[in-house]
Amino acid sequence: MAKKKNTTSGYKKTLCTKCTGLCCRYFALPLDTPEDWDDYDDIRWYLAHKDITIFVEDGDWYLNVINKCRYLSEKDYKCGKYDLRPRICRGYETETCDHISDDYDYDYEMNFTSDMQMEEYMKIKFGPKVFDKLEKKKKTRKKKKAKK
Repeated sequence: MAKKKNTTSGYKKTLCTKCTGLCCRYFALPLDTPEDWDDYDDIRWYLAHKDITIFVEDGDWYLNVINKCRYLSEKDYKCGKYDLRPRICRGYETETCDHISDDYDYDYEMNFTSDMQMEEYMKIKFGPKVFDKLEKKKKTRKKKKAKK
């Protein structure tokens, strides 16, 4: 009886040779769904940092850190620590990787890439004068300093 050829492993190998390590260039962490002004202001603070985005997918909020893994080779996009890679990395499967999956199309419900975008969103959510209280605090401090 002739042995059946395993075509899936060849397919996987081909995908891996085309891979540029997209999944190794960022990580996303779930956030509690913001409920009040303070929660949204915290998100605004996250967004003030370089290479941070916030996205909402299926109603869930995520902090996205765009930062390449130190073990990803720029030459061939292979992992320099493959045999000792963390559990999260071992969980990635070729069928659902960022390179080929239709499920990962970056079509988010919301995607914030800067603190200014969050400020605009907060003005819509809480009203156009949402930051007036911060301006008043700033003016009050200046007046107190001037009196001294």
